[in-house]
Amino acid sequence: MNLGEFVVKYPTRERNTEGRNTTMIENVTIVGMGALGILYGDLMERTLGPGHVRFIAEGERLTRLQQERAWCNGRKCDFTVTDNTGEEAELLLFAVKMTALDEAMELAAPLVGEDTVILSLLNGVTSEEHIGQTFGPGKILYCVAQGMDAVREDNRLTYTQAGKLYLGLPEEDYFDRGEKLDAVLEFLQRAGVPAEREPGEILHHIWGKFMLNVGVNQVCMAYGCTYGQVQKPGEARDTMIAAMHEARKVGACQGVLVTQKDLYDYLALLDTMPSDAMPSMAQDALAHRPSEVEAFAGTVLDLAKFYGMQAPVNRKLYDTIREMEANW
Repeated sequence: MNLGEFVVKYPTRERNTEGRNTTMIENVTIVGMGALGILYGDLMERTLGPGHVRFIAEGERLTRLQQERAWCNGRKCDFTVTDNTGEEAELLLFAVKMTALDEAMELAAPLVGEDTVILSLLNGVTSEEHIGQTFGPGKILYCVAQGMDAVREDNRLTYTQAGKLYLGLPEEDYFDRGEKLDAVLEFLQRAGVPAEREPGEILHHIWGKFMLNVGVNQVCMAYGCTYGQVQKPGEARDTMIAAMHEARKVGACQGVLVTQKDLYDYLALLDTMPSDAMPSMAQDALAHRPSEVEAFAGTVLDLAKFYGMQAPVNRKLYDTIREMEANW
């Protein structure tokens, strides 16, 4: 993360709304066929039926996704997969990793119209701002995806818990997005996706989940452990908690106060996950996929540097994970 980075604005299309009820969403466009893309795409496709869910891709990836198809809990998914030359997106879901967000935004740009609403399912605390700087802050809603236990191996996904999407807006919404939030929640619930309005303050929830990921996701990758193993007393758990405290501190500098009680509430949340399951970065390590260390330790380190602080635990995790990736 570069705090002074200039974000490119991609050209978007003027939307033709003649004859359409702009307050009701009927279709969704998804960028990214990873764990969350497959999980929620499958839920929506099975609930709404054909023609309401499309994935977009380009080049070799488009050909591969059209030919290989995805599987979800043993079912073959008959997703519509197209390029970016079709109808404008009503609801646009980004379901990629942070490292692929710029490419995903460039791909989706021709489908973003005047009334397109955008939702980010990404981890971390920077994607909404990044998307808003590119397409306009009035298009993006805030979202936390939490509680799913999805495991993806190649194009096959399995899960027992679909988790839930929490949607919201900052307390001071300068862009009058309340109607858009209502429309997206109505669509997701109608489409079979567990989703609800954030009961508290959405930025606090986003930072709370970020704190948890900084701990559990990175430590499970660095130590090669499961949800159950990382909760046992020892070095891994101590490292996880220390990394989370560093995330809390930079969050406070950003004006979001995640408390120590919040930290232990999130640790208790880990006990609800299958003990033999692994978070996404530990799965990345097993599959030798690029991880999200930049979105987690990288963000903590950048913010710590900006505020004149030290974050030694996240520095160690960052270096360890980067070394792991370099040796694959």
